[in-house]
Amino acid sequence: MNNHPWHHISYGKNVPEEVTAIIEISRGSKAKYEVDKESGLLKLDRVLHSAFYYPINYGFIPQTYAGDGDPLDILVLSQVDIEPLSLVNAKVIGVMRMIDKGIDDKIISVCVNDIAVAHINALDELPPHLMSEIKHFFEQYKQLEHTTVVVDEFYGKEKAYEIINQNIQDYKDKFGTKG
Repeated sequence: MNNHPWHHISYGKNVPEEVTAIIEISRGSKAKYEVDKESGLLKLDRVLHSAFYYPINYGFIPQTYAGDGDPLDILVLSQVDIEPLSLVNAKVIGVMRMIDKGIDDKIISVCVNDIAVAHINALDELPPHLMSEIKHFFEQYKQLEHTTVVVDEFYGKEKAYEIINQNIQDYKDKFGTKG
């Protein structure tokens, strides 16, 4: 596990308001990539079974441990499609709670270094259509795989901060403190 992105990259200095996100999937991709837990390389999990594509850059927060046994997922809004395995300073603005074999939270953030979105501080500042598109994508993209996913609720940044802090503590409890 030498230089593994999940275990050897910091979650950031201004947690939970701002975190380091590691992008796995660029906005517009039909490919579902995941960081391989053993090697740390990017692995193609599958190509989406439907005519959908990711409406937002998708990744994870390093040194976090979510209830599904993976690092905590994060969605990063930017005007550009961010390359996989890029590190992004992400300002947390909320969370989308999904039910997919248990709770599967998706932190929602904006790219700090993108002037087109960096001014956004809360979910209610996002275009309503974008919120609908994100919700629709996550509810529908697994349907042809015969998997049911329910988008339970969107919560503001205070709930997102609680989830991030808990997932950092859960990581420390599972793997120890990395620093």
